[in-house]
Amino acid sequence: MSAIWTMIAKRLALGVLTLFVISLIIFSATEMLPGDLARAVLGQSATEETLAAFRRELGLDQPAHTRYLNWLAGALQGDFGTSLANKRPISDLIGTRLGNTLFLALYAAAIAVPLSLTLGVLAALFRNTFFDRSANALALTSISFPEFFVAYILIFVLAQAGLFPSMTRIDANTGFGESLYRAFLPALTLTLVVTAHMMRMTRAAIINLLASPYIEMARLKGMNPMRVILKHALPNALAPIITVVALNLAYLITGVVVVEVVFVYPGLGQLMVDSVSKRDIPVVQAVALIFAAAYVLLNLTADVLSTLSNPRLIHRK
Repeated sequence: MSAIWTMIAKRLALGVLTLFVISLIIFSATEMLPGDLARAVLGQSATEETLAAFRRELGLDQPAHTRYLNWLAGALQGDFGTSLANKRPISDLIGTRLGNTLFLALYAAAIAVPLSLTLGVLAALFRNTFFDRSANALALTSISFPEFFVAYILIFVLAQAGLFPSMTRIDANTGFGESLYRAFLPALTLTLVVTAHMMRMTRAAIINLLASPYIEMARLKGMNPMRVILKHALPNALAPIITVVALNLAYLITGVVVVEVVFVYPGLGQLMVDSVSKRDIPVVQAVALIFAAAYVLLNLTADVLSTLSNPRLIHRK
């Protein structure tokens, strides 16, 4: 048991170090943006006195390392500062948007994970059949197109027919059922993008295990092929499957920017794009850090779960 906790502690320490490096990269990247932030916000007609006062208010007159440490300390406490565009605390802006992004990601995951696992198992069971070839062809087709292309195709086919709205308008007053209906097209877009990867990984992992001696023994005993896969092959294929599912869940949270922009979905991705256009640097930094934290956390979760599902990875010799 101590080996497990040691492994988890090492992964967490690595995750914290990774987030620190990412925060440094995010801050440095925004620092290197061309132009004068104060003049970009106040306009060309602003006087030098007004610009100087604005720089003091934002702390732009301080050294870069001081501003970074202050920003990092505030971020650790959940205080990302104030938005330059609307003078509201960034935490208030992010709260609702983060909930909307998580709702969309979980909605897509609730469709994609069971669908991809089922298709992967069936493709492995009926290997080299028409179903297997068709599933692989559809998977490769869906993963080959970028998200915005898939989104526009769905809008053209389903939204133009009046089945679903082309723009996703949800707020705190929207009911759960209505939110599911309005967010169906962006969720379906994300589902089509991530299902292929998870399905093919599930298929490959199970086919690899089907050649194992204990699987051959189960077959020789006359066990039902579906039972062989579900009872013997699938549990031993959990490590790679958990990894690919967690990585795709990370993508669902961090890779929603394009989909949210296409469907005008009020999530973190749309907020980030709007903030970039308005040169609202504090909001861009906060959203980028949240995306990075979510990605690192889900990667660590995948690493830990895949290791726990395979004890040989814990007790290495």
